[in-house]
Amino acid sequence: MKKRIGPDIGLGVRMFMTMFLLALLYAVFIYILLRLDVSVLVIGLVAAGLLLLQYFYSDQLILMSVGAREVSEQEYPELHAIVERLAQMVNIPKPKVAIIDTPVPNALATGRNPKHAVVAVTRGILQILDSRELEAVIAHELSHVLHRDTRVMTMASFFATIASFITQWGMWFGIGFDERDRRDGNGFAIVLLVSVLVWLISFVLIRTLSRYREYAADRGSAIITGEPMALASALIKVSGRMQRIPDADLRNLQGASALMIFPAISRDSIMELFSTHPSLEHRIRKLEQIARELTK
Repeated sequence: MKKRIGPDIGLGVRMFMTMFLLALLYAVFIYILLRLDVSVLVIGLVAAGLLLLQYFYSDQLILMSVGAREVSEQEYPELHAIVERLAQMVNIPKPKVAIIDTPVPNALATGRNPKHAVVAVTRGILQILDSRELEAVIAHELSHVLHRDTRVMTMASFFATIASFITQWGMWFGIGFDERDRRDGNGFAIVLLVSVLVWLISFVLIRTLSRYREYAADRGSAIITGEPMALASALIKVSGRMQRIPDADLRNLQGASALMIFPAISRDSIMELFSTHPSLEHRIRKLEQIARELTK
């Protein structure tokens, strides 16, 4: 049976506003670089080259960074069957399926659009979830694919990468700075200060969007499966197992933590403002609310 999630207006507005504010922020950053006589050619070439790499290869780099391996239907028939069934329900092409060989219980989706999507789950999450809970997790990841918010997060992060790369390039090599700036160091100091401010603002904006996209994907999972409490149960199990995972295993996945269903971070407490995910308590509370709405 086909399921229509419908557009998430809140997510759409937040994605638009985040991208708009980031674009405005980086326009100011580029303007300051130009005022400091940084070469327009350098900025253009670096930005264009990294944009192409980010757009076409970011998903592969993410999967490589966590050691994900694409698997066939013969290797994991049940997992493939779940992905295929849920993809048909939301009317998108079946994503590729990958396994991450780690005891850390987690899952992620990546890809610039539904035709190039990959759903990856860890060995750890397959070991602790039952079929209903696993379906809820896969539905959560397919909701990310359906909303194309993985691409937006990739592009948002790309701008921050550009700013950091240009700044470091200029600081280490002095490329694009005139002789006066290299001689007195004022240009370097200004660019460094602006870079820090750009990074901090980007950090907050991207993480605010990231937290909301998790709420939206939780909602999508609840609508697709009709069982919001199955996802709640999965999140509780994942959270409980995370407490017993060695930090070394968590660090192996930390680079892709923002794309995962549950943050793969060390034991150090992190203020929610700086987290890529909402707190478990908030997610459970919203899923309970959705469950009540579905029973009305």
